[in-house]
Amino acid sequence: MAEVVFVAVDLGAESGRVLAGKLQDGKFTLEEIHRFVNGPVRIGEHLYWDVLRLWTEVKNGLTLAVQKFGSQVVSIGVDTWGVDYALLDGRDELVGNPYHYRDRRTEGMMEAAFERVSREEIYRRTGIQFMRLNTLYQLLAMVKTKSPQLRIARTFLMMPDLFHFWLSGEKVNEFTEATTTQFYDPRKGNWAKYLLRKLGIPTRLLHCPIVPAGTVLGDLRQGVADEIRASHRIQVVAPASHDTASAVAATPLSDENAAYISSGTWSLVGMELRQPIITDRSLATNFTNEGGAYGTFRFLRNVTGMWLIAECRRQWAKEGNEFTYEKLTQMANEAPPFKCFIDPDDPRFLAPENMLDAIKSFCRKTGQPEPETVGEFVRCCLEGLALKYRWVIERLEELTGKTVSTIHIVGGGSQNWLLNQFTADATGKVVVAGPVEATATGNALVQAIALGYLGSHAELREVVRRSFELRTFEPRPDERWQQAYERFVQWAH
Repeated sequence: MAEVVFVAVDLGAESGRVLAGKLQDGKFTLEEIHRFVNGPVRIGEHLYWDVLRLWTEVKNGLTLAVQKFGSQVVSIGVDTWGVDYALLDGRDELVGNPYHYRDRRTEGMMEAAFERVSREEIYRRTGIQFMRLNTLYQLLAMVKTKSPQLRIARTFLMMPDLFHFWLSGEKVNEFTEATTTQFYDPRKGNWAKYLLRKLGIPTRLLHCPIVPAGTVLGDLRQGVADEIRASHRIQVVAPASHDTASAVAATPLSDENAAYISSGTWSLVGMELRQPIITDRSLATNFTNEGGAYGTFRFLRNVTGMWLIAECRRQWAKEGNEFTYEKLTQMANEAPPFKCFIDPDDPRFLAPENMLDAIKSFCRKTGQPEPETVGEFVRCCLEGLALKYRWVIERLEELTGKTVSTIHIVGGGSQNWLLNQFTADATGKVVVAGPVEATATGNALVQAIALGYLGSHAELREVVRRSFELRTFEPRPDERWQQAYERFVQWAH
């Protein structure tokens, strides 16, 4: 088979990339074509996404892909983070800049929602983990502040759906991304409009069809094709457009009892299931049922992830000390073990002004010595993450009735060999790390299935096993992990 190229646009909270996914004779390779910075823009008291600049960068990346690969490029698909959205007016133009999920307008909105609809009812209808950044509470904040945007808006699109609309002219809400809103009903397979009405959120915005991952939306708009100088047909495919859904789609799970950790800014710790689990116990432990590719659900819990290290690194840079991630890992490895560790999900770590101060505050509150050196700060975070992974894995086993056989770690965080080893040690499970580029791989290969170049999800995962080097970490017995865990569970959220 001649080489074909599927362009994966992967927009993350800190950076965006355009990659060429190349498939030939059952082997898959990725090539980064274009990389650009992403992040919040503060205007006054609020945080926004610079979505027009992102759109420009996407087109720049497409132009470079077409220049390099020409008619080998057959399709394009976009994945992004979850929960954030755009509103369009009656002329399909943006109504304001999309808000960033860390914007503080959602403070107190969960409590405001519970005054109208109980926590139990929201979970029973959606099966989604409670986080103040969820789309449900973002929209409720607009209702509470009587935002004029809601009166003007006619269409609601999640972030990847906005880019797919600009690329293809088709307005849809892709399933995996839609489920992150906390107003999708997985049992009915549609929006939970009853819930929205009780909260005063206008349901007229939700008129676009919800489509599964792998839906072919049509040809690239002629105007965009002209801009990127494409003279041949390029199709637009909605992949598993929530980045974690794409990552899980490409995770080479060893069996149905395998767990995964999609490790990046967030760590998504879960299992792939055919049906959602919506029970009082899954509510009490704050597990979520997000949509997956090919009729699956990602039963998982969000854990604050490498955001902790990134924010520490940013603070050190502000103070004039630049460190690579490799150097930070080396210093953590050399730091004394179990001096102190954090619960990554403590609220003080969500959006602190200074992550180093937040870590010291947590340690003081929990009666632990404060970290002092750079290595101690990083080790404090990594040990806390590994202990939290164990806590979540144990809850997974309880809720699913399964014994986790293996933990697959994918995404950028899988490059941190020390955290991989800590995870094996803390959980007592074998850890398999890789692929690093799981999200872009899943994005591109779901496109390949949609266009008939691969036959099934099972074949997709076999291609991943053949194409990437995976690294295995065996657990090392050390009773200090058990002692640390017994301390950790006293304050785990």
